[in-house]
Formats: sequence, C-alpha cells, structure tokens
Amino acid sequence: MSDIRVLLVDDHPVVRAGLRAMLADFPGVSVVAEASDGDAALVELSKLHTLGEPVDLVLMDLQMGDGMDGVTATGKIKAGEAGSPPPPVLILTTYDTDADILAAVEAGASGYMLKDAPPEQIRQAVLSAAAGQTALAPEVAARLMGRIRNPSPALSGREVQLLELLATGMSNRAMAKQLFISEATVKTHLVHIYSKLGVDNRTAAIAVATQRRIIRGH
Repeated sequence: MSDIRVLLVDDHPVVRAGLRAMLADFPGVSVVAEASDGDAALVELSKLHTLGEPVDLVLMDLQMGDGMDGVTATGKIKAGEAGSPPPPVLILTTYDTDADILAAVEAGASGYMLKDAPPEQIRQAVLSAAAGQTALAPEVAARLMGRIRNPSPALSGREVQLLELLATGMSNRAMAKQLFISEATVKTHLVHIYSKLGVDNRTAAIAVATQRRIIRGH
C-alpha cells in the first residue's frame, strides 16, 4: 500500500519543519510538498495534479499572515480550483472558537485538529481524513456537541459571522456591505444575537462572545 501523500500548509517555516519531522515518524505518511499560505497551496496542488501526482491530504493552518487564509483556501480546494477530485483538507491550528470551527466545516474541511494535540491523535486524524472520514479533536467535537445539546438558543453561522465583524468595530452599514445584506437585516440579526447572549449592546455582546470562545479576542 502506497504512502498517504500530504501537502503541508503553514506560514511559519519552523512550525512546518516540526510538523514535517512529526509526520515523518508516522508509518505510511509522506510530506510531498509544502506551502506558506493558501495561494501557494493552490499552486502546489495544481502543479502536482498536472504531473499526475495528486496529494491524498492537505494539512492546513488557518491564519497565514497576509496570505490567503486556510478557510478560503479550503473552499477553493473543495470547489475543484486546484484539480478534481479535490483532496480532503484537515485543519491543524491553534484556534478553537466556534467561529473558526464553523467556518472551516462550512468550507468543506474533513477534520479540525489543534496543534497541541498528542502526535498519536494527529496521526489518527491524518489517517481518518485521508480515508474520507471526519476527524475532530475531542475539544472541537465537544464544542460542536455542546451547540447541539445546549438548551439555550445557539448562534447561527451568520450570527457568528456578524459577531466577528462587530468585534472589529464595523458599523451596521459596513457589515451589510461586507455580507451583501441590507442594514435592516443586520439590525434584525443583532437583535437576535443580543437576545441569545443575554446582553443589550455591542460591547457586552463582544465581551460575552469572547469569554465563551465563540469568537477570538481582538
């Protein structure tokens, strides 16, 4: 049986070197290419696909400096922009907020792991994702299950998106333009967000959402 061919995508050379060394210890796994951001990942995938040497799995970071982020790259890969059929994408990141997890899953990621996970956990995730299965870190799975089981109303993906924009200081008009919706729709979403979080203003909404790890701190 041939090795699982992996494309490693991370903007930090030292981190890539560490991940490459860790993956080299996994029997049946080979890192065949590296990329420093989403744009470079798409180029590498297209090149390997053209050569008839497609990868079996993309191990993708989320935030990569000024380059294309992991969620955007995942969406493009799953849309076939770097060759078809697209390989599975396994997110490997330090972020575990609802916003990041939901965005990655909606973009088509097959799995979501945290960089501080034990090597054996990451190895199993690589094997599972490459085999077409879902691979979630226990903490991530717990957060997703918590959203399902929590009797209080959960924020929708759109509401989480709005919260992220809210935290950057955007006005209602700017958020509406960013999301291609009307200002009235933004105001309706904000009313629902405040109600679900038990707050009555933007500052409190951002504070509660950050405390509950729905969004990242800004």
